[in-house]
This record gives sequence, structure tokens and C-alpha cells, in this order.
Amino acid sequence: MTKLALTIGDPRGIGPELVHKVLADPPPGADLVVVGPPALISAECEVEPVDAKFVEGDESSAGRVSALSIEKAVQLAMAGKVDAIVTAPISKAAINAAGFVFPGHTEMLAHLAGDVDVAMMLASDRLRVVLITKHIPLAQVPGALTRDAIERVANVTKKALVENFGFLEPRLALCALNPHAGESGLLGNEETDTLEPVARDLGISGPYPADTVFVRAIKGEFDAVLAPYHDVGMTAIKVASFGSAVNLTLGLPFIRTSPDHGTAFDIAGKGIADPSSMIEAVKLAVEIGERGAVGGERG
Repeated sequence: MTKLALTIGDPRGIGPELVHKVLADPPPGADLVVVGPPALISAECEVEPVDAKFVEGDESSAGRVSALSIEKAVQLAMAGKVDAIVTAPISKAAINAAGFVFPGHTEMLAHLAGDVDVAMMLASDRLRVVLITKHIPLAQVPGALTRDAIERVANVTKKALVENFGFLEPRLALCALNPHAGESGLLGNEETDTLEPVARDLGISGPYPADTVFVRAIKGEFDAVLAPYHDVGMTAIKVASFGSAVNLTLGLPFIRTSPDHGTAFDIAGKGIADPSSMIEAVKLAVEIGERGAVGGERG
């Protein structure tokens, strides 16, 4: 069995409902513990309590619950008490309102794990996409798309594809930033100045235009695509596999997965949230845990 800590996410969203539905029918091999304030956990289950009170309608208290639940789950993982954590969706605005100044889950987890180099992968049985830049404004992407950034993400990705997915010689493709991969500089110089040289030096394919590289990966030509910015990568994976894709943080000293969607405040409390992606996140965490590539023996 793989021991997993489930965080409840933002209590105003669908996270608590997703956790409840996973607990009602746990995937095989999953030994689950829920991390959060006991008052917000409706299911009969093992609980790791978090000392935080949620005030209905208060963004700051919701963010505090979310952030402290993440902190507790990471503590459990770093201590070897769980093999993996599976996080329900949070609100970035809420955790910042509570004083936890991070642009997202991924950055917070990297900091809590010791400021390690991480990469954000969205994975399904059809496609794997890894983001080179993550939660930054689009106008900042060209400046952030440096040789160092690409190399760090490529190296983390290669290691994870070997250890987490079992690929002996991972095939990576680099997605271009500009239309038509810059058209030899006519539509932008990032490809000729940075992307082409680093891809050549790292032995990865590309850069290829965004309108073809993901299709080629879906057809089996590549094991993962490195995407230059958030929305080009996220759009590709969600069009290909929405509801069955999983967010996997690469580079952490423990396994972390989450569903491929957000808090869905508009349907929270209605009992209609689809748990498919959350279930897939648990399944992938179990699969990686059983492979034994990340984390140690539980104490």
C-alpha cells in the first residue's frame, strides 16, 4: 500500500467534496489520510488535524486553511510518514491574502521542500507537458525563457521520466515561443538566439511550432513536450485530456500530484463536482510510489 496525504484545498471550493468522493471509493493500493481542520472533513477517515478555523465567506481564513494544510502534508512527507501528497485545488489569491506569498502550489511546495528545482508536469495517458515558465504574466515570458531555465526544466524532466515513468531514454521536444517557430527570425528571435542552441546542446528535439508539436507527441513521437509558458502547455493538455490529466510536481523529494482543474467556486456545495481528475491524481501517486523511485521508507 502507498500512504497518501490528501489536502482539502480551499474550503470554499470543491476540494472537500473531491476528497470525500475519493474516500468513498479509494483506488487500489491507496492508504489515505486527510490533512485539514477536522470540522471541514465530513468523511470517516484518518485525519491529520490542522489548527485553522474557516470563517464562511472570508478569503483570508480560507487561504490559511489551504496553506497550513499544505505545510502539514509536506511535513509528513519530509518525515517519511507518507509516501506522497495529493492536493485539492487552492485559490492563489486566498493564500496570498492569508500572508503566504507564493504565485501557486508549485512554488510553495518547492520552498517548503528546501527551495529545490522543480518543474510542473501535466500528464495523461495521451500527453505529457512540462512548463518552462509557470505563473508569470505573459509579457515577462520572453525574458524568463533563458538557457538556464530551459536546462533546469529539461534536466528535472529527464530524471523524472526515467525514475517516475520508466523511460530508459526519454524523448523530449521543445515547443517554440513564436508562431512558426519564429520563421527564421521574421516572427521573433527567441528561437534562433536561445531555443535552437539549447535544444541542440541538450540533445532534445525542436523547437517546433505549438500548433504541431503537441499533436506529434500525442501520436507517440515524444515522451514529453517542454512548453515555454503556462497557457500554451495547459491548453494543449486540457484539450487532449481534460478530466483525466494530473498535475505532477517534478523534482521534489516526495511525490506530489493534484487534479488538472481549479476550485470551481461556482459549483461548490452542490454535490456535482466530477472527481475523475482527483482520482487519477491518487492513482498516479500510487503508481509512482509502487515504483519506489521517490521518497523513502515510512517511519
